[in-house]
Amino acid sequence: MTEKIETVARNMRLTDNVREYVEKKAGKLERHLQDIDEVRIELSHIKSARSAQDRQVAQITVHGKGFILRTEERADDIHAAFDAALDKMQRQVERYKGKRHRGRGDGRSAAEVVEAEEEMPVDETGELLPLIGRRKKFIMLPMTEDEAVEQMRLLGHDNFFVFFNAEQNAIQVLYRRRNGTYGLIEPVVG
Repeated sequence: MTEKIETVARNMRLTDNVREYVEKKAGKLERHLQDIDEVRIELSHIKSARSAQDRQVAQITVHGKGFILRTEERADDIHAAFDAALDKMQRQVERYKGKRHRGRGDGRSAAEVVEAEEEMPVDETGELLPLIGRRKKFIMLPMTEDEAVEQMRLLGHDNFFVFFNAEQNAIQVLYRRRNGTYGLIEPVVG
């Protein structure tokens, strides 16, 4: 069975029945994909949703060696939201299994992030602190533009996604435009 299934509830009470239901069904994901390290399930109630049918939200995030898969679904019932998210996750797992044999070098995905945080000193003298308060380093593996869009969606990045474009042999930035389409920034050294 999966090493770790974590269930979190936000703005709602998580009953034992719901927890057992969710963890039992999520435990079956390993039948489809053996390399799962952790499954995180977040169940929440959004009071301010425009429609009553969108108030119950279920998010499922699956972490494994070299990949992160994420789904989110909304419904008027928490069980229905979770079931829809689980169905969507199973489709993503099947898609991932088909793509992972393409040979991506060292077996790690672009979703694996190695953070290197530098602690900024607290300024007690009143001097200005540096503008850069945090630095992140992450491994970039080559991918196509379509794969970058998929990773951006899976990770829930709404604004932008930095990736190494294998077809252009360059680092590029994918971003979501106001009209729902995507834009691509292609830096050129001047």
